[in-house]
Amino acid sequence: MPQRLKFIVAYDGAPFAGWQSQACGNAVQDHLERAFAAVTGSEVRVQGAGRTDAGVHALAQCAHVDLPERSLRVLQWPLALNAQLLPTIRVLRCVYVRPGFHARFSAVGKAYRYRIWNHSILPPLELGRAWHVSKPIDSVSLRTATKLFVGRHDFAAYAANRGKPEQSTVRTIEGVRVHQRRHIIEIEFSGDGFLYKMVRLMVGALVRCATGRISADEIQKHLQHLRGGDSKSLPRLVAPAHGLTLIRVRY
Repeated sequence: MPQRLKFIVAYDGAPFAGWQSQACGNAVQDHLERAFAAVTGSEVRVQGAGRTDAGVHALAQCAHVDLPERSLRVLQWPLALNAQLLPTIRVLRCVYVRPGFHARFSAVGKAYRYRIWNHSILPPLELGRAWHVSKPIDSVSLRTATKLFVGRHDFAAYAANRGKPEQSTVRTIEGVRVHQRRHIIEIEFSGDGFLYKMVRLMVGALVRCATGRISADEIQKHLQHLRGGDSKSLPRLVAPAHGLTLIRVRY
């Protein structure tokens, strides 16, 4: 019987066309599948916990694969795979799991971190790692506005169109935490699931509010998901992909 291997992978999203396999062959999933093929000698399909967009990073993306046989011990898999992968993708750890486990459908929640550099000058080492916002961000307004997202809401106005309708746009945000030290602001979102570009749209709204461009009431209007598409007609800002990192998948 096939052996199901669960593994945790980290990657710098900048060079890749996102997580999901693409015709160009330069998605993270494509690189992983080629690495497994090189190690096992057979084609396998990698199943991820979710799809990150082009430019989005991951500290702990979870995925699984069905192998023809249990050919290596779990401690050998990261070494074997990393020898085949680009240095911007690293398999951190592996474990054999029961056949019923699924990286996507068994997940009960995820956590994302968004980084903002709030100063007139962006240090070179922050390039591609944080959104450079030069206008001063009011920390009190920012923290107050984050509380609006906590709870169960219809996040239709905080989702982009992926090309097909979502079965449901209702999600639960369990917590939003803001960490600030000098010029760096980190916002962590944890929830039972996230829609396409949902975190980046929420961050865009938070920054617009904390820089005085919109009020907290306007964020609330988006969350109310006004009928007839009125909420989506309100101006929206999608925060850049390079500030976003998937930091955890919960099971």
